[in-house]
Parts: sequence; structure tokens; C-alpha cells
Amino acid sequence: MEPLLSQPEKPREAGVSDNLLLWEHLRSTLLNLLNLSILVLFFFIESSYLIILQNNLNPFYHLLTFSSLLVLVVSLPYCLRTPSPVYVVDYVCFKPPNFCRIPFSSFLEHTQMMGDSFDSKGVAFMEKIMNLSGLSEQTYLPPGLHFIPPRSGHQEAINEVRMVLFPIFQQLLSNNKLSPKDIDILVVNCSGFCPDPSLASIIVNNFGMRDDVKTFNLTGMGCSANTVAVDMVRNIMKTHRRCNAVILSTEILSTGWYPGKERAFLVLNCIFRMGGAAVLLSNKREAKSVAKYKVLWSLRTQGAFDDRRYNAAIRDEDSQGITGMKLNGDVLYVAGETLRTHIPILGAKFLPITEILRFLASAFKKKFLDDKDSETEIYVPNFKSAIQHFCFPATGKSVVRETAKRLKLGDIDMEAALMTLYRFGNQSSASLWYELAYLEAKERVKNGDKVWQLGMGTGPKCNSLVLQCIRPILGEAQKGPWADSIHKYPILLP
Repeated sequence: MEPLLSQPEKPREAGVSDNLLLWEHLRSTLLNLLNLSILVLFFFIESSYLIILQNNLNPFYHLLTFSSLLVLVVSLPYCLRTPSPVYVVDYVCFKPPNFCRIPFSSFLEHTQMMGDSFDSKGVAFMEKIMNLSGLSEQTYLPPGLHFIPPRSGHQEAINEVRMVLFPIFQQLLSNNKLSPKDIDILVVNCSGFCPDPSLASIIVNNFGMRDDVKTFNLTGMGCSANTVAVDMVRNIMKTHRRCNAVILSTEILSTGWYPGKERAFLVLNCIFRMGGAAVLLSNKREAKSVAKYKVLWSLRTQGAFDDRRYNAAIRDEDSQGITGMKLNGDVLYVAGETLRTHIPILGAKFLPITEILRFLASAFKKKFLDDKDSETEIYVPNFKSAIQHFCFPATGKSVVRETAKRLKLGDIDMEAALMTLYRFGNQSSASLWYELAYLEAKERVKNGDKVWQLGMGTGPKCNSLVLQCIRPILGEAQKGPWADSIHKYPILLP
């Protein structure tokens, strides 16, 4: 496998954020040109005034023109001002009830009792995956999957939605003294379950939200969906001022259970677990005084143009016509390739100039000066020189470690992802907020620190958020999903 940053190249398909960056550059250039034009106009008017005085014309015309120019100069910054910052005011992570816990022994016993669905080889394969995955005995499955055989119908999925999304949405509002009618934008993301009416409509209906609330429902984006949602809200807020937005992220597992025998489909039964997160964002000026984080930047890149990457994880039917999520064994390759085109763009924005120059010099030397057969690796920039905390996709132990390895990060940097995977399992797009909650519970996030949330999902898509802590965060060890267990971590994983 090639080094992460060998052969840096621009992604073939720019994301929405890249277009916005281009717009920001054009807007800045336009503002500079307008300022120059105003300066030229000012000198022209003053010259005209001198001519007026020389010809004994009425100075009122000078006063009128100068007043108009003054109004233009004063109002121009307000017309072209940059959008208000977007703040992460608060977030809530779902803590499943204890009766949903599924120890390995119970999981394997249940699968053995479903002889019509799984054979002995399939059960042995799932046992191996679970032992290698990095999950603990403390993870959770929704109630429907505890039955023998599992209840994986539509109604069970709706029950899971009510069980996960309703309480975290209500808790988020209560914690911040908001009512459902105070929310202007609602985004719900769930990759595999897409009911009609949508999940967003279910939330609006249950909580009696306003008739003009802007709702969006994201599906099919896997573990990247939450970062996509934050990026989307950030872009919407560029044109909608003084808004509150809520993002609800989950993966409804009740309809995702695979009751077949093909190994490529069985992996997700073993690693995906119950969870969800609710995030409150705002671009109101007063939000700054209470918010935890400011959204500094977002980046989205795409890899679906490559067939090998596109087919690495795909919903399909097996040879018996049973639908499930298929992993074809290219997950580590896809993660590396997707990062390889994503990281240089992010690095160019946040890395110190010394790190950027070292990387460019290394890439130039590799391409033009070294022998073609040289095994010299391109320099990997030190991301810790600009970013203090890292939240990686909790896809699996091997993926987390491979991501950290390619970025030249240490054990402490992948701790939040590995401990979240161990304690709660892979919770798809919501995992990143459990990781941030872990860092907060450990009181590691200080005022001014930057946090990098990296989401990689089916497609594949690679999305990044860079958040900056804007106030001291204390006392989180006594609340949130880690309240009863943070003192036990970290633990050493094999």
C-alpha cells in the first residue's frame, strides 16, 4: 500500500465547501476592487469640486455628491460582510438502557439458535470478527434484535427511532431552555432506514415544530453523514442569519440485520451497535457566550468516481436474494486512498507554513530527483502542530489504527476513537460525538484547542470538520454517555 501522501493530487470532484472557498476568494477580491474604485471616485469628486469653485458654481452639488459617497462607504461593509460564525452550542449522546446490552456470549448463543439463518461456519466467522473488532461486552443492540428470531420489520425500526431520537432531541432542547418552535433548521441522518414520511417529518410531527422549519433527511452516506450535515447547515447559515439548527444522527439497526450465510454481509452484524447524537448549532451573535465550539472549517471530498472504492461497501443482495450491507475486503485500501486526496487540502488550510514547505519539498524530491524505484516516503506533515485533538471514524480497530498510522499520530491521538469503539461499538455517524464527549469527560479539551472530526462513509466520502473550543469545558465527567464509566478508561487493547 502506498504512503498516505505520496502523489498528492486534487480530488476529481470538488465538494460544496471548495466552491464556497472559491466564492469567499472572489468576494474578497471584489471587495478590494470596490474599495479601490471608491478611492478613485473620491479623488474624482474632489477634483470636480475644485473645478466647481473655479467656475463659481453652486457648492450644493459637491455636498450632495459627497454625502452620497459617504453613505456608500458606510453601507458597503454591511452589504458584503462575511457570514456570522457558526457555533456548536451543545450536543447530547444517547446512552442505551442496560436491558439492551448484548454480551458476546448472548450474541453468539442467539445466532446458534437461529439454525435456519446461520450455519456453524457463519457463527464461527462472526465470533472471530467480534474478537478482532475492538468491541467490549458492554455494547448495545435495539430490543427487536434480542428476539429469536430477530424482529427486523418496519414497526421495530420506528420503535427504535422513538427510543433513540426522541429523548436526545428533547434533552438537547431542555438543556438549552429551547422549545421545538425555536428551531429553524432540522437535519436528520440515518444511512440505511428511510421511511415515508421521512425521519425529519416524524420529528416535526411528534414535537409540533413550526410550519416553516427547514427540514432535511440524509440517507446512504454511512459514517460520514454527520459531518456532511454540519457542513450543510454551515452553508445554509451563510444566507440565513440568526438561526438555530439541530442535527440528529443515528443508525437504525432494526432493519439492518442480515440473516444470511455469506461472510461479506455478516461483518456489520458484529460491529454496528445502537446509538445516536443530537447537536445544536447557531449563528446568533449571543450564542458565542454559551457555545462550546466554533466551526472553523469544513471540507468534503468524493471517491465514488473510482469503481474499486465505490464497491468496497455497498448494499446488495446475496446469492439467496437476502439484502444486506456487503464489505468486499478493500476497506483499509479505500480508507487510505480516500485520505490521500483529502489530507493535502485540509493541511494547506491549517498547517504552519514550515510543515507545508517540508511536505512540498519532499514531494518535489520524490517526483523529480529520486530514482523511480526509490522507496523513500514523502514527508507526512505534523498535524499536531496545528490541531490538538482527533476524532476518527470508529469503523473498527484496524481502521482506526491504520488512519493514525498514515497521519503519523500516536496512541493518545487515537484513544478517543478506540475507547468509543470498545465501549459503544460502531455507531456510524454519531460516533464522532461520543469521541468528543470522551475527550471532554477526560477534561483534555482546553479553551482555544482545535478538534478535527474526520468522517468517512460509503461512496466513499471523506469529510472533515475543524472545531475550536471557545470556553472552558469542565464537569463533563459527571454527565453524558461516559458518566458511569470514564474512570475505567483508557484500557490497553491488543
